[in-house]
Amino acid sequence: MKALKYLSIIILPITVYISFTSTGWLTILPLIAFFGFVPVVELFFKPDKKNYSKEQELLEKENKLYTYILYATVPLQLIYLGWFFIIIQQPELNTIDYIGKISSMGLMCGVIGLNVGHELGHRNNRFDEFLGEILLLTSLNTHFLPYHNAGHHLNVATPKDAATARKNELLYTFWIRSQFQSYYQAWQIENKRLKNSNRSWFHYQNRMLIYTICNIILISGILFYFNLNVLLSFLAAAIFGILLLETVNYIEHYGLLRKQNENGRYERVKRTHSWNSDHVIGKVMLFNLSRHSDHHYNGSKHYQILKSLPESPQMPTGYPGMMLVALFPPLWFKLMNKKLQEI
Repeated sequence: MKALKYLSIIILPITVYISFTSTGWLTILPLIAFFGFVPVVELFFKPDKKNYSKEQELLEKENKLYTYILYATVPLQLIYLGWFFIIIQQPELNTIDYIGKISSMGLMCGVIGLNVGHELGHRNNRFDEFLGEILLLTSLNTHFLPYHNAGHHLNVATPKDAATARKNELLYTFWIRSQFQSYYQAWQIENKRLKNSNRSWFHYQNRMLIYTICNIILISGILFYFNLNVLLSFLAAAIFGILLLETVNYIEHYGLLRKQNENGRYERVKRTHSWNSDHVIGKVMLFNLSRHSDHHYNGSKHYQILKSLPESPQMPTGYPGMMLVALFPPLWFKLMNKKLQEI
């Protein structure tokens, strides 16, 4: 029964369904729900810092229902993406309809395509990883997988990491730096991996090469089977999802740095090197993403058993609310720079 709370993710496709079948302000209902309703409601609920006992943790780790819930999001994402290609061609759509439907699909790309893709991409079996790749492809962000697993988790909270926001770095410049730098580093990681096994970079085992081909096929297929307007709408939705991901990256590690010894080596990643939130709604709807410190301490740990720990720095509210605050740099710096001083 504990796993069933994660079915609350169904709220997203329900609101997106309303967006896709409506006109006017109802097309932005998903945005209102996730960045209006959720942050306000979270103000009235105390953070849930409870962890499983060792015995409970072993039971929940083996409970396959948690994984089946993730699996169920894959066909859901693909069905909605195909539906989006159809409804975005409607000739009677006005500007607000376009904005609403594109942002709704963008939310699907961010919350399911990228977030669930991230969780499955950490699994130690090829089937789960493949499903994660499919989800990441729906947001044209497949480079996330090699970079995140072999780059971000290695270099987090250091200047080497593209996805660690520096103190006083603007969110808007971070979007550009993180996305392009992580893409470049993903190629470096794959090229180095192949070189170490005496293979050319131009090899079928180069994931970045295969991912690039898949992205080109997807984009070309949309243009061939539909039209330029559908392709541009999809690109806008994918970019929206990517910006959601990068905003989450921004708030997760803002201003946190690992110490260096006299030899220039960084200390081991600790549970103090990620910002956390135990606010209930955002935590559940994002599959415990906000218990991020424990995730970095053990990247292969499944989402349902991630722990809340007292030494981890805590955000004032949940991830959706903090993402909104990050859009206003003076407010963000005033709030988070003060909290950095308290660590």
